[in-house]
Parts: sequence; C-alpha cells; structure tokens
Amino acid sequence: MRVRYADTDASGAVYHATFLAYFEIARVEALRGMGVPVGEFAERGVAMPVIDAGVKVLRPARVDDLLEVTVFLDRIGPASFSFDYEVLRDGLLLVTGFTRMAVIDPADGRALRLPSWVRELLEGIGV
Repeated sequence: MRVRYADTDASGAVYHATFLAYFEIARVEALRGMGVPVGEFAERGVAMPVIDAGVKVLRPARVDDLLEVTVFLDRIGPASFSFDYEVLRDGLLLVTGFTRMAVIDPADGRALRLPSWVRELLEGIGV
C-alpha cells in the first residue's frame, strides 16, 4: 500500500497507530483471497474483534513510500486466533506487529468456541 500524507504524524513518519489499519487491510484481503470475505463471518453469526494488538516500529515509513504488508497466522486457540505482520519497503523490514482476534456472538458479545468452518479455514493456511 502507498503511504498517504494523512497517515503521517508531525515528524513526517507514518503514525504508529496507522499500522494497525494497515494490518487490518492485509488481514481482510488475505481472508478475501481465501474465498471468505469478512462480511461472511457476520452472515454466519460470528464477529471477530481485535482483543490485543502490538506494533513495533523499527524504521520510519514516509509519504509516498510503497509498503508491502505481509500477514502470517501465528496461533489458533479454542476461542481466538492471532496473526503476525511485517511491513517492508523495498525488502527492508520497517515494522512488525500482531493482532489477536476473539470469536464472539455479535448479539450479546459472549465468547464462542471457534466454529469448525473458521478453524478449517485457518488450518488451511497453516500455523
């Protein structure tokens, strides 16, 4: 993705929290690429909020940089799963991070066991 001016802070670098949005874009596109648009989760009665996240900025990204954001499945638990991320510019590692997603009932926010179809989808990309 291309860094926009609106993504940067007063120093001219991408604001650290912006990387969380980049992570979401990568995660949603990865799921879409596997044939499961994110809206399908809601249609099947589950929501997947981020319950934990982290960003480690190793080097700054700046306006107009073209970034490659890669998402890796880290772990599958009974009611959650997590992804790791890398952000590169021209092969240089700039940022690492993670998100942990819970599976909940959207009606009442109650945690759910990972549905078998979600587990199978995630196991298909490996841990």
